[in-house]
This record gives sequence, C-alpha cells and structure tokens, in this order.
Amino acid sequence: MKKTLFTAALGAIALSAGAQQITESDLKDIQSSFVMDASTKALQNIITNDANLRKLSLNRDIQGETDHYFKYKVDVKGITDQQQSGRCWMFTSMNVLRPSVMKQFNIKEFDFSHNYNYFWDMFEKSNLFLENAIATADHDMLERDVEFYFRTPVGDGGVWNLFYNIAEKYGVVPQTVMPETAHSNNTTQMRSVLNERLRTGGYELRNLVNEKKSKKEIAEAKKTILKDVYRILSLCLGNPPSQFEWRYETTAGEIKTLKTTPKEFYNMIKPENYNPESYVMIMNDPTREYYKVYEIANYRNTYEGVNWIYLNLPNDVIKKAAISSIKGNEAMYASVDVAMYNSADGVCHPEMFDYSSLFGIKLDMDKKARILTRESGSAHAMTLMAVDTDENDQPLKWQFENSWGPTAGHNGYMTFTDKWFDEYLFRIVINKKYLDEKSLKAAKQKPVELPAWDYMF
Repeated sequence: MKKTLFTAALGAIALSAGAQQITESDLKDIQSSFVMDASTKALQNIITNDANLRKLSLNRDIQGETDHYFKYKVDVKGITDQQQSGRCWMFTSMNVLRPSVMKQFNIKEFDFSHNYNYFWDMFEKSNLFLENAIATADHDMLERDVEFYFRTPVGDGGVWNLFYNIAEKYGVVPQTVMPETAHSNNTTQMRSVLNERLRTGGYELRNLVNEKKSKKEIAEAKKTILKDVYRILSLCLGNPPSQFEWRYETTAGEIKTLKTTPKEFYNMIKPENYNPESYVMIMNDPTREYYKVYEIANYRNTYEGVNWIYLNLPNDVIKKAAISSIKGNEAMYASVDVAMYNSADGVCHPEMFDYSSLFGIKLDMDKKARILTRESGSAHAMTLMAVDTDENDQPLKWQFENSWGPTAGHNGYMTFTDKWFDEYLFRIVINKKYLDEKSLKAAKQKPVELPAWDYMF
C-alpha cells in the first residue's frame, strides 16, 4: 500500500512539474477573446433563453433533402416500444424474428414478452456478478476489474449474444403470456434496489472467501442472495411461466390454442442454424486492426454463455454484406451511436446539428478520435431493414426499425444517410452466408481478448 501511495505521489509531482495554472494574464487574454458585438449579443440572448441546443443548431441547409423511400426493404411488421428501459438490444433481437413468427402462425400481429426474457437476463446477470465477486475476492477493491464489477453489478444494457444466451436457456413466450409491468417499462428504481442487494452480497462473498470458508458455505451464501434477487424480480416483474397456453387468431379468423413451454416455443420459432456458428457480429472500429476477431472479456449474462465476439471490418465491406442481407429479406440486429438524429422527421445526417456555427468553435473529430476520447460509442440497438441505392447500386441511405413506439421518428422508423452510416453505425449481426471470402476466412481466427471496461464498450 505504501509503495502504491508513493508511486501515486510521484505521478502527482510529475504532473505539477509540467502543469501551468491559469494566471491573471491568461485570464485577461481568454476573456478578451469573447467580444460582445451585436451578433454575439443576439446569440447570447437567444441561447440563454432556450435550453434546446439541438433545435437552435438544426442545420437548415439539409432539411428536406432526405426522403423515406427505399429500393430494397425487408418485410417487417409493426413497431414496438421499450418505454423507459435500456432493453433495446432485446427488442431488436426479437424484432428481427417477429415477421417469421407471424408468417409461421398466419397472424396479423405478434410480439414477444420482453418482460419474460428481461426477468431471466437480470437473474443471470446477478449470478454472474456474484461469481465475479468470488473470483476476484483476493483482489484489491480499487483494482480496475473489481471496481468495474461493483460500480454497476447489473444493468439493462446488452448485445445480441445476451439475447441468444437467455433464449437458448429459458426460451421465449408471446407478449400476452407475461405482459409488461410498471417496472419492466421503467426499470430504474427496481435496478437500484437490486444493485444494492448485489453489492451487499458481493461484499459478503468476498469476505467469506478471504476468511477461507469452504466452497459449500460460499455456494450456500450465494444461493441465499439469489433467492433475494428472485424475490425482487418476481415482486416487480411477475412470475415467469414454466409452461403456458397461448390463444391467437389467424388471418382467416380461426381461433387456435397452443400449449407448450418457453423452450419448446423458442425451438419452434427460431430460424434454422440460429447460433454464433452461423451468425456473426461484424463491427466497424477504426481504432483497431481490420479483419481481426475480438472478444470482450466477461461480456455475457449467463455464466456458461457465449461472450461478446465480433469481427472488425471496413465500412465498405460491411455495407456490401448488409445490402446482400436486405436483398435476401433478412433484417439485421444493428447497434449505433444515436447522434445527429432529428426526431421530428426521423432522419440521421452527420451534419444535422451545426454546433460549430452556433457557438463559433471547432468540432471536427473523426470516428476514431471520437471513440478513443469517449465522445462516441454504441448506445442503441435497432433493426437494419432497408437500403436505397443509386443507378450503380451504391448505397445512398438506409433505414432502421426502431423500438421507441410509432410516434418516434418517421412512423417509428429512422432513415439515415450513407455518410451517417460511416460515422455512427458500429455493428450488425448477420448471417455468415452474406460475407465475402476474405471476411469468412478472417472470422475463423482466435479472438483477441479485450477487457470488459474497454473504451469501445
């Protein structure tokens, strides 16, 4: 500990030696750079009276230039709404599957119970956190991995592999079998209580390990914590069914009843070869080498499940594969930074908001710099399902099916320009059959492991 403090002190001394305080002369120079001329005074009056900087910086030059017509479009059905929750990855994973379910059962509308899978996602994440607390019990609480685990024991966020893990283990059910609750639609307070119980339990398990208690005692202590987790989830979300009866009406008006289990239903509706061997996540991360496979350490929900693994590719290669998938009528899970998006017309454009002109400042980082500085990162998942191309079949714009309800964007959809794709789209999950030979070969590599707290995630 003394060595650590001494090293930190040396770092502080080194910083002080090269640092410079703001002097009175510096301050006068900085203040004099802000000239209150007539145009600046007008801007100040406008900005101080309106907190909506997006509205004030909306770029007039590009308004109306992007329409919502597409040459190629996957057959999708309806818009879902994740409400006040971070379950976009789960909604998107299910939205990709919904059209085939509707076709299979010959019904006009359908939705999965996101509440059912959310219950098991939070339960399994809780177990994984407790296992991580046990595995790192002999590590200092200030160590980065330990700090990362305890900062947020469980959260709503995730990616496609988390849906795959949960669906494979617990199955899926129709929405009416386990409807949403107030807490599945607004998860903040429930997660707060859950995380407090998990931090308490994780700390308790660390102590048991360091007190050299037996594996059996530690396992029993963990199970006691998980009983409390299950109680919290059941009280807030309801009880997940082990079997169910689902009544539905076909397009012909026939009423039918299906009696089954969640796992049987999942196996009934999932596409052929729906697994990480047939589907791959492809990413555009310019901070790292392309045609390499990367794995995010410990990024999963079930202890035994698959981690987040992706193949890093250039944008032009990703676009070719995505166009092929859309032409093949297969929508894709996609994840983006929801930046430069005008919700009023449902258009994403890299020049949508001109903050530089509004403030008279320089803002010109490229995608790589934005990622490394944490200015940009993937924050929302949606279904990639349409593309418009020019006379040479080169992409002009694309479209997402969103999960923010039908009133968000253009009837629930988001249209984005091809330039926005380059800057703010990060990854898609796609059937490997749409990849070129070079990408397929690269996908077979052993993954390079990245830490769970990596800047990209």
